[in-house]
Amino acid sequence: MSELTKPSKLAVVILAAGKGTRMNNPEIAKVMYEINGRPMVDYVVDVAAKLQPTRIIAVVGWQKQSVIDYLSAKYPSMEFIDQCEQLGTGHAVIQTSEPLKDFDGDLLVLSGDVPLLTEQTVKALIGYHRTNDSVATILTAELDNPVGYGRIVRNQENNVEKIVEHKDATKKQLAIREINSGIYVFVKQKLMECLPHLSVNNAQGEYYLTDVFELFWKHRWKVSAVKAIDAIEVIGINDIQQLEEARTIMATRTAH
Repeated sequence: MSELTKPSKLAVVILAAGKGTRMNNPEIAKVMYEINGRPMVDYVVDVAAKLQPTRIIAVVGWQKQSVIDYLSAKYPSMEFIDQCEQLGTGHAVIQTSEPLKDFDGDLLVLSGDVPLLTEQTVKALIGYHRTNDSVATILTAELDNPVGYGRIVRNQENNVEKIVEHKDATKKQLAIREINSGIYVFVKQKLMECLPHLSVNNAQGEYYLTDVFELFWKHRWKVSAVKAIDAIEVIGINDIQQLEEARTIMATRTAH
């Protein structure tokens, strides 16, 4: 058994700081929009809690108090970190480096706006990560219409060679239907080694978590990917229409 496949502790970081500019109401934190009477972030934390991790940390920002009040009442052991400035996903995870400095194990990064994700899919992601000697494993999905999403480019060993953003993709890469969901599990020590090297050298002026993969590949560290069986699980809620669609899907699930 190699060093990476030993049973490992798990910590979960949930990114929940976003403003949700397309959601119509700036008074409400994006992750607090409700689906069937529960904030969407509640479904994500529920999945995380079922994994029985050592720690669950939510990175909060916009309208943070409502998020903290709701989640701390329901999940008393949850921890919260304030991302004072929302400078991207990489910046959000950088905020956890100090609180997690003594944690040794795997770090699962979830988005607070992906309420249809299931425990079964996340367990499959972590299981594959641990049995495959990966330093990082990406949850992916195959979409009929992958426009706008980063594409997953695999190598001959079926591991991830690169993630190409839609706007940077060649014609051949645009034909790829496997997309990055933004849900990952990392060997925490390796991730924390690379986070300080992220830069804001991009159009948005933000620290992107996906940029760590470039550093992983430079080190020749293995990055794997697991495809979600049902692509709907990884779709983030970015506007009111998607929120309504998620409500319909959730209602159907509840009925079953």
